[in-house]
Amino acid sequence: MGKLMSAYLMPHPPIIVHEVGKGEEHKIQKTIDSFGIAARNIKDQKPDTIIIISPHAYVFSDAVSIDLRETVEGDLGQFGAYNVKMEFKTDLSLANVIVKNTEIEKIPIAKIDDKMISKFKLSKKLDHGCIVPLYFVKKHFETFELIRMSYGFLSFEDLYNFGVQIGKSIRESDRNVVFIASGDLSHKLTPNSPNGYTPNGKIFDETLLNLLRDMKVKEIINMDKTLIEDAAECGFRSVCVMLGVLDGYKVKANILSHEGPFGVGYGVAEFIPESYTGIGLLDELYRLKRGRIDNIRKSEDVYVKLARESLEYYLKNNSIMDVPDNLPDEMKEKKAGVFVSLHKDGELRGCIGTVYPLKNNIAEEIIRNAVSAGTEDPRFYPVEIDELDDIVYSVDVLTKPEPVKSKDDLDAKKYGVIVRSGYKSGLLLPDLDGVDTVDQQISIALRKAGIAPDEKYTIERFEVVRHK
Repeated sequence: MGKLMSAYLMPHPPIIVHEVGKGEEHKIQKTIDSFGIAARNIKDQKPDTIIIISPHAYVFSDAVSIDLRETVEGDLGQFGAYNVKMEFKTDLSLANVIVKNTEIEKIPIAKIDDKMISKFKLSKKLDHGCIVPLYFVKKHFETFELIRMSYGFLSFEDLYNFGVQIGKSIRESDRNVVFIASGDLSHKLTPNSPNGYTPNGKIFDETLLNLLRDMKVKEIINMDKTLIEDAAECGFRSVCVMLGVLDGYKVKANILSHEGPFGVGYGVAEFIPESYTGIGLLDELYRLKRGRIDNIRKSEDVYVKLARESLEYYLKNNSIMDVPDNLPDEMKEKKAGVFVSLHKDGELRGCIGTVYPLKNNIAEEIIRNAVSAGTEDPRFYPVEIDELDDIVYSVDVLTKPEPVKSKDDLDAKKYGVIVRSGYKSGLLLPDLDGVDTVDQQISIALRKAGIAPDEKYTIERFEVVRHK
């Protein structure tokens, strides 16, 4: 029977590697010292295999990934350190058991091989999210095989379940394993951060590390998604998988260090499984998620309910539903442009709308645009029936657009914008997560339209009534 020896949260700043930092690495000496502690502990544990999950490996929107090539190699050449090279043999026996158990759970998993790399023009090299933590491990211990993987933008519960299957696979094997969750914390931690600043960066880092210290798993998986997104982190999903790997264990957690002198949070933590109880949290996490969505359904207003029923009807009957009789008069008598947005697990799943009304009334506009958002948004594959229970809807009813003379007439929270140059146009709704300024709003709208910032363009604004 295999054994999970330990798990670690490790950041991956290339500057911490001496060959890259050239002395600058000492500005994050706490992290270096913590890496040393972790590496020496791993040496004492003598794992057969290290599993590492990196946000800079093969990340897909709709699947986790696992590298199934016999060997993996890479260097830090992109950071000027070509001499920092690594090559590892992949533990294919354990990797294939992980794939089997993941597929049984119907968690989508991308199996990375040379054929897939060629087809999608992916990099063949190990990423720095793997190389940086392993650089320190290899200083003390080298005789291990590797399994490299990455998370996808699935629900936090599904990522946790992926971790559960990894843990199960380890116990089914004959391997002693260390798991490393590679990931940095907030990228907006201080005013000197190159990614911008938000006070939520510090709040996110402190909240997550405090919860990890106390192993409050339910609270972590159910953390405020707005806080997570505002922090601009890259390690939270790695943590979700790691916690799943630890599911069913009594765990001793130790936060080794946290610092952020470059404006990015670097947290190092160690998790030692003391005993396996078999009492896991997965079912409860899924129940909590179902309860949240049920509460959203109960609070839907008539606009949102119509959008949801429209897409559900279309996918089940392959036809457009009629306008229900019991709608308010304003939905049957007024015309307006309407945008319908779909979200799944906090991520956009589709958004289609009309600036000006094309149908006889608002109700017809909602019905048609809900179907389009679910089936015709070119950024996403069409929504499938088994996703419907997890889709959250919003409906924006637009006022008639009006021209503005300058950016001074705009407000990113109050007004949406339309930019036009010749036949090109781009629209952005107001009050979107992560869009806090007019300049951001215009920049995104120009990019959507394919209009260069130095081109001549006009700006229009509109207001919306948002229904959630």
